[in-house]
Amino acid sequence: MISGQGPSSTLLDSALTSQSSAKILELPISAIIFRQDLYPRLAIDPATVQKYAADLDVLPPIKVNQKYELIDGRHRWMAHLKCGATTIRVIVVQTNSDAHLLELAIECNAKYGLQLSQEDKRHLTRAIYAGTPEREREEKKKHLAVLLGVSERTIRDWLSRVDKDAKEARNKRIFDRWMACWTQEEIAEKEGVTKETVSEICQKSADLPESDKPAAAHLVDFEVPLYNVWKQHKKTPGSSHFGNSEVRWVDNLLYLYTQPFDIVVDPFGGGGSTLDLCKRRFRRYWVSDRKPIIERASDIRQHDLTIGLPSLPRWQDVSLVYLDPPYWRQAEGQYSKDPEDLANMPLAKFTETLAGIINGFAKKLKPGARIALLIQPTQWKAPDRQYTDHLLDVVRLVKLPVDLRISCPYESEQCTAQMVEWAKANRQVLVLSRELVVWRV
Repeated sequence: MISGQGPSSTLLDSALTSQSSAKILELPISAIIFRQDLYPRLAIDPATVQKYAADLDVLPPIKVNQKYELIDGRHRWMAHLKCGATTIRVIVVQTNSDAHLLELAIECNAKYGLQLSQEDKRHLTRAIYAGTPEREREEKKKHLAVLLGVSERTIRDWLSRVDKDAKEARNKRIFDRWMACWTQEEIAEKEGVTKETVSEICQKSADLPESDKPAAAHLVDFEVPLYNVWKQHKKTPGSSHFGNSEVRWVDNLLYLYTQPFDIVVDPFGGGGSTLDLCKRRFRRYWVSDRKPIIERASDIRQHDLTIGLPSLPRWQDVSLVYLDPPYWRQAEGQYSKDPEDLANMPLAKFTETLAGIINGFAKKLKPGARIALLIQPTQWKAPDRQYTDHLLDVVRLVKLPVDLRISCPYESEQCTAQMVEWAKANRQVLVLSRELVVWRV
């Protein structure tokens, strides 16, 4: 619950106007406090964080209160974190309550930020309204309508279902955590309910409404793969995290080898594309990365496969393990300088470690489950540009039958002019294709 009540619009306007002459300070980035319950937008846009991170110097200062709690500038703040900045420019605005801070944040967003979604506005209405005394509620409804730019009737409709919506929101959190492979015990403790309640909610939620069944069954936004060549003209737009999997290839694997609510494991989670796809197709997921990107740290678990396999509550529910690891020298130094990072290992150790990971997963999985590995031969960054085929070496060490091999080429736009000139001068061909091998347990 948010404590205290916000001031009138006149006071809010005065507070915002006074910022024009406010002093800009430079604070340690570790001093900034972000409270999700006091911020207007629920969702993060990774692409915006990446854009801002490209040039921190041109970004305007963020706004905080006297406790250094963030009022405005979450994406700018996350861009500084992403770049490893130690300080950030701020404007300090005095607030007298949590509700005051939140209402200032909403006005800042309305003037300078991205448009709030209806879900954001509904969430904010409930958050501000929750601590309003009974005698002030009618006035508060009018104020919220002006603040959020919606009708009073809309505000009244949202607030007439506060109790019911709170229960639905709790149930959604429980279902979302179950989808992310939290144990029922963990969920029950987090939500303050019994394990039996969690089990009942998950069972009910797994009975998909008719509107969601087409997506779960790959009947929409999908082209059935008929051949073992999955050509891609260009990368799908979205988060441009280094090494990101092509979403269509992962979607094909979900179609071929999983059913709704099966578990998919992706221990090289990267920018989170597998996670997002599993949500859309109603597959449960356990997604991790050695070093999750800052903007997905709340979604992607931190785990290093080189020190052991993850601990899953029910391996028997896993139908697919998807591996898109660093491709040896192609990714050298991109993730870390640690010699135990797959991308920084000597070739023999890279091959043995990767094969060991696959064999380790095979011992955990149920018969009929699949393990898929996407990898590209190393050429341009190999010593003397020597073609190095990782896949055949790994296949020799993996003690499983190969279910399928798929060629996944991109068009030649990934090659630079320098690479093309080298190929011509040395009578060499440039490697465009990644390969996807699927083992059956």
